[in-house]
Amino acid sequence: MRYGRRWRLAFATTGLVIVTPAAAGERLAGAQSRPGTSVRSAGSPAAAGSTARLETTRIDAIRCQAREAAPASPPALRWRGTTVRWAEWPVRLGAEGVRNRIIVAVVDPARVTLTLEIARAGNALGPWTIEEAPPDAILAFNAGQFTDAGPWGWVRHRGRDRAAPGAGALAGAFAVDTAGRPAILPAHTLPAATLDARWEEAVQSYPQLLVSGLPVPALCAGTDLDRAHRDARLVIGLRRDGMLLVLLSRYADAGSGLTRAVERVPIGPTTPEMAEIALRLGATEALMLDGGLSAQLRIGRGEETSRWPGLRAVPLAIVARPR
Repeated sequence: MRYGRRWRLAFATTGLVIVTPAAAGERLAGAQSRPGTSVRSAGSPAAAGSTARLETTRIDAIRCQAREAAPASPPALRWRGTTVRWAEWPVRLGAEGVRNRIIVAVVDPARVTLTLEIARAGNALGPWTIEEAPPDAILAFNAGQFTDAGPWGWVRHRGRDRAAPGAGALAGAFAVDTAGRPAILPAHTLPAATLDARWEEAVQSYPQLLVSGLPVPALCAGTDLDRAHRDARLVIGLRRDGMLLVLLSRYADAGSGLTRAVERVPIGPTTPEMAEIALRLGATEALMLDGGLSAQLRIGRGEETSRWPGLRAVPLAIVARPR
């Protein structure tokens, strides 16, 4: 299944400018950096209204040098939900003050079962969107990087490897062990991790942002990582207390007044700004998932569902079901 080609045909009637997926190497070098234009169909109007009354936070790139003072305090947010608690955080990014909303989802892994969803169409890989999430899922979002042929990098599902690790110094993995405990594994640990039977589910992605509460050195200098590009972002993280974080950025600078039409324009945090956002929200470990036009998130089920769709189907997702 060629995801880029299918996506282009599916949206050809909208008159949008379409960007197809790049090869894995191009995706890694650009750190999910493919700008484009798109339209919005997202969370409830009530959510947007409550966000407008929150104080907007200025976000700059994460500081790489030793901090002389304690990190900035976490934002005061208006939380919703029960098992999955979520909120929207209005931010202004960098010197330009680009307006974004960060969708923040928090869940205790002890209360859910975390698994991969590999989309199938008969015997072949099929396209996945949040509309294909299982009805009992209370959290669903797209997972790692992919090429036209399918997922890129290490994929393990139900204890069986489906794809081998890809190369990349920042290409870590999100993994879940047989007891249901999640972890974010740095790239250098993956050769050993693939031999470890305790990992039940795993998906590799790029780049890792935080390790032990500190930014990875490559966010500061010395690699080909694009540190200035703005894009829609999706991040998975772990807090010191073991809670799982899922963060999705949405463009909010609707100068034309067409808020619902512009929200999914992929203009969002730079990679160092996204690391700062994850840190302020309490993450000690954080890994970027596939953002840009693929970024999509669903929280809740039934009448309590909130959706932030993407504009590209993907082959792989992460879902959480109540235990």
